[in-house]
Amino acid sequence: MKMGSRRRMSLPLAAGLALAGSLASGQARAEAAPAGCTGPASATWIEVAVEGVTSDKGLIAITLYADNPRKFLVKHGSLYVGRVPAKAGTTTGCLFIPAPGVYAIAIYHDENASQTFDRTGLGLPDEGYGFSNNPSTLAGLPAFRSVRLAIPRAGLLTRIRIKYP
Repeated sequence: MKMGSRRRMSLPLAAGLALAGSLASGQARAEAAPAGCTGPASATWIEVAVEGVTSDKGLIAITLYADNPRKFLVKHGSLYVGRVPAKAGTTTGCLFIPAPGVYAIAIYHDENASQTFDRTGLGLPDEGYGFSNNPSTLAGLPAFRSVRLAIPRAGLLTRIRIKYP
């Protein structure tokens, strides 16, 4: 009799575990990165909506920086750059993130698709740009602490308002 009751208890338990497993895999599918997500594939990703794009010309470059102020905006300081075709209005791109943590994001509208951030003869920006958390740039480049962005899990969306010179 003990054997029979054990079987009856194990079947509902097994069914419950199977259901839990299928729910967990459904959550994983819901958290899958959108097609076209750029960077080295990982389980963590973020969508970046760049608002205020003035034209469909060129690319929107989305640059990911580690939580290190000494590497922010310096040559070869980024983790990587993702590029998506520009769309007037709002352009959305997706970046894989190495792991949950704190990062910074800088964007620019590479209208001529040169894959470089163009500057004027005086060194001022010649293309639209922006940063995570949309800090003020009236007095120059933002402080690193103002662009730090916590990314604790996959599937978040951040909005960056692009500014044109």
